[in-house]
Amino acid sequence: MPDFRSDTVTQPTPAMRAAMQAAPLGDDVFGDDPSVNALQEHAAQLLGFEAALFAPSGTQTNLIALMGHCQRGDEAIVGQSWHTYRWEAGGMAVLGSIQPQPVETQPDGTLRLADIAAAIKPDDPHFARTRLVVLENTTGGQVLPTPYIAEVAQLARSRGLALHLDGARLFNAATANAEANGTDVYDEARAICQHFDTVSLCLSKGLGAPVGSLLLGRTDFIRQAKRTRKILGGAMRQCGLLAAAGQHVLQHHVRRLADDHALLRQLAAGLAEAGRSHPVLQGRLAVASAHTNILFTDVHADVASAFTAWLAQHGVRVTSSLYGGQTRLRWVAHLDVGPEDVARTLECVRRFGAA
Repeated sequence: MPDFRSDTVTQPTPAMRAAMQAAPLGDDVFGDDPSVNALQEHAAQLLGFEAALFAPSGTQTNLIALMGHCQRGDEAIVGQSWHTYRWEAGGMAVLGSIQPQPVETQPDGTLRLADIAAAIKPDDPHFARTRLVVLENTTGGQVLPTPYIAEVAQLARSRGLALHLDGARLFNAATANAEANGTDVYDEARAICQHFDTVSLCLSKGLGAPVGSLLLGRTDFIRQAKRTRKILGGAMRQCGLLAAAGQHVLQHHVRRLADDHALLRQLAAGLAEAGRSHPVLQGRLAVASAHTNILFTDVHADVASAFTAWLAQHGVRVTSSLYGGQTRLRWVAHLDVGPEDVARTLECVRRFGAA
């Protein structure tokens, strides 16, 4: 059944399972799991950092980074729609005693430089101390332009602030840049990362590992991050099984992300055609956005319930939410979605409402 709910639903490939089974193990809390150490060293070198730390989730690596950059009562500037602000259960405030300063996210996924600058507090005891600016790339599937990232970095440096990237889908952004520029995806990933003090990279989203995320930064920062991971309950023992999967996807699943992007474009084109010419969906189904491996479509209220029920009845799984009086469907292409799934889904859409 086509499952477009998220790129977190993927299953390990046979080659990934074999790598996990063959992984040498140790106790990572003592620092002697060779598979974890190999993953951390490889990722740091790959993306241009001094060190890396393996943790259970991107939520945790983001929180570890925030707690490393900010102390109790400090402030982090974030986007209104960022995961670090909206989708991670308020962890920075609840566990880090960090005040989030949200800034409106623009339609292209950026934060306006003027808005970031206006949110930075003066050095005054009445205010929380602004310490950090957080970006997210991709955000809702959208890619932040690398020149824009450089401008944000210059602003942060000029004001003495650190810069963290929630790069859960960093390699999707790098893939899009590589396709646009005719360059190598790994080079594009390093070009993005060079502007940040720390980066969180999810291994279990687009890349397809079963579990895990990496935090990358300076050696001294990662040393403290390991202590914070312990405080948060994220220290694992023989987790080389999981690290081996992460190593496998960094080596073998990065270049295939272009396939996900191509499939998403096919899906978007088919759904857009349905919105133009389908007897029932014409004028009622709109492709709101299609970027990298994530697509949003808006379905008019008078047909949304029947349409989503039809998809579910025929085994097409998507997530939905109310948006501006309509139902917004989120479609995500990933490792376990193939051309036949897109074809089957578009055929299901074409048959919707047929007598």
